[in-house]
Amino acid sequence: MKKINNYFPVILKMTALCMLSFLLSSWNAVLAQDSTVVEEKPKPVPVTIFESQYMVDNQTATVPRKKSLVVTIQHRFGTVDKGKQDMWGIFGSANIRLGFNYTPINNLAIGFGGTKMNSLFDFNAKYALVKQMDHGGFPVSITLFGTVGIDGRPKPGNFVDDADRYSYFGQIMFARKVTEKLSVQVSPSLTHFNNVAAYVDKNGNIAPTMNNNNFAIAFLGRYKLTEKFHLIANYDQPLTQHLTNNPLPNLCFGFESVTSGHIFQVFIANSSNILQQYVNMYNQNNYTLNQFLIGFNITRKWNFN
Repeated sequence: MKKINNYFPVILKMTALCMLSFLLSSWNAVLAQDSTVVEEKPKPVPVTIFESQYMVDNQTATVPRKKSLVVTIQHRFGTVDKGKQDMWGIFGSANIRLGFNYTPINNLAIGFGGTKMNSLFDFNAKYALVKQMDHGGFPVSITLFGTVGIDGRPKPGNFVDDADRYSYFGQIMFARKVTEKLSVQVSPSLTHFNNVAAYVDKNGNIAPTMNNNNFAIAFLGRYKLTEKFHLIANYDQPLTQHLTNNPLPNLCFGFESVTSGHIFQVFIANSSNILQQYVNMYNQNNYTLNQFLIGFNITRKWNFN
């Protein structure tokens, strides 16, 4: 018993040290938990890849936020190949489109427009499937876009049936903000025309000169020179081979200026068409023959949130 009593102070000290160590480790764990809560990372937010929903003739993956109204004027002068005869296209045959788009719910924009050439009316919709985030999340934005075009010219001499007026365009867009200055996009698409040019063969049968369907791919890019002034470029490459009148590529490059409510784009392109199904199906201007034209887009946006 005496031997045990001799060791009792030692046992008591060791017990006190163990309890003190336990309390200190518990307190450190609590502090670590508190620190974790304080240092919790912010939630990912979508990045702005393009400010405008248009890049020359193409749609971008951008869908304006909910309750936004966008009004767009798109203008194309004549080609410059006639020189001073028509002031390098300024006084030549021009094409213009006036469009309206509204975002009723998040990620969905709907719109309509009218184009001078062929008295076209169009109705469109765009939906953002996924968005690139500032950290984590999906590495690209993916957006779907579709347009129905209606040729408004008189039926006699132009159409057999009213259904011949209709054309359709569908596109999926993959866009990424590569750096703070550079944004890119690639967009495969499918165009369908109910009515294409045809001829009567030797057997008296009507034979089309072009396919009703046309596949194409578009490449877009924007580089920020400053926060408000950008370089822009666009290239449309038709992929389908037709019997005759194969459409030619559309090459565009220019400048973009951004303000709080307006976006201005001035560029050189070689397609006088504005609706994308017509650009991909019927462009016959050859940029290697200097068949370029000057164009501009003006976009005005209002937010009603």
